[in-house]
Amino acid sequence: MVIITLKKAGSKLEHFGIKVEFVGQIELQYDRGGQHEFLSLVKELARPGELQQNVSYPFEFSQVEKPYESYSGSNVRLRYFLRVTIVRRLSDLVREMDIAVHTLSQYPDMNTSIKMEVGIEDCLHIEFEYNKSKYHLKDVIVGKIYFLLVRIKIKHMEIAIIKRETTGAGPSTYNENETIAKYEIMDGAPVRGESIPIRVFLAGYDLTPTMRDINKKFSVRYYLNLVLVDVEDRRYFKQQEITLWRQGERARRPAKLTDHQPGQEPAQEPPTPVTICNIHQQLIDGNIQQRPNTLHTGADTPSDAGDPEGVTRRPGGEPVGDTDLTSPTDSTAGDGADSNGHSATVPEDAQ
Repeated sequence: MVIITLKKAGSKLEHFGIKVEFVGQIELQYDRGGQHEFLSLVKELARPGELQQNVSYPFEFSQVEKPYESYSGSNVRLRYFLRVTIVRRLSDLVREMDIAVHTLSQYPDMNTSIKMEVGIEDCLHIEFEYNKSKYHLKDVIVGKIYFLLVRIKIKHMEIAIIKRETTGAGPSTYNENETIAKYEIMDGAPVRGESIPIRVFLAGYDLTPTMRDINKKFSVRYYLNLVLVDVEDRRYFKQQEITLWRQGERARRPAKLTDHQPGQEPAQEPPTPVTICNIHQQLIDGNIQQRPNTLHTGADTPSDAGDPEGVTRRPGGEPVGDTDLTSPTDSTAGDGADSNGHSATVPEDAQ
C-alpha cells in the first residue's frame, strides 16, 4: 500500500503520474557508474492529475523471481527495494524502502569430509580433518589435527574463519579479506602422535551463504585458515575452502485434538509419568517383580571383543591405518600437491 498524505488540509498536489517500482540492484564502489540493475518491475498507480486529499494505492508484485540473496560487504552491495515516484514539473518526489531477501537451501546430498596431509619435508608433517565441507549458518565445525612428525619448536596453533570478497574480473579483480573469527586451539609444543580437537560454533557470527560469480560482478567465499607459529614467530598456514548455506526454519505442526470417529482407533491417552512412588506402589501391589541385581555377560559383549587383526589405535583409542612417514611432503610444492597427492605449506614470510 502506497499512502500519500498532504502536508496541509485543503492543499493540492499536481502531478504527472504516480508509479511504484520493485528493483534489484548491485552497487560497486570502484565503479563510477555504480549501479547495475538485474531486476526492474513497474506498476502505474495513478494517471496525471491533481491530489486534493490523502489517498492510498494498493499494489502487488506477485510471483517475482529473486535470484540472489541480499548482501552488504566492503566493496559491493546487493539490495532489493521498492521505489515510489510522484512525477512533477520541477522535481520528482521519490521514496525508497529496502527489502531483505534470504535464499534458503536444502541439506546437500554430497557432503564429504575434508582430510589432507600437509607439512614441510623432514621438519613437520600433520594431518587435519574436518567433519564436513558444507555447513549451514548455525552449524558446528568439528575436526582434529594429528601430528605425524614434529621437528620444529612450535609455540602455538590457531584456526580462523576468513571471508574473501572478490569484485571485478580479469586484471581489475580486487580481493578483500576479513577475519570473521580466530581461535587458539593449541598452546605449547606438540609431540608426535598428539591429536588436537577442533570445535567451532558458527551461530555467533554474522555470516552469509557462499556466493559464486553473482551476476558476473562479485563472489563471496569462506576459508578455514590453520596457522602454526614457531618460537621464532615464523608462521606456517594452510587454507581450506568451505561452503556455507542458509537453512530454512523447520515448522513444527501442533498436535490436534480430534474426536473419535467411527471406524477409527481411539487416541491413546498419554502414559502416566514413572516415579519412585509409582514403582514402589506397583511392587507392593505385585504388578511388577524386582529383577535380580546380576547381569549376565556373554563372550560376545564389547568387553570381551578384541580389535581385528592389523588395526592400530592412536592415543585416546581411535583406530587408524598405517601411515608412511618415510615419504614426507615436498616443501617446494607450496600450497600445491606432490606426486603422492599431499599438500605442503610454506611460511607466510617466505612468500
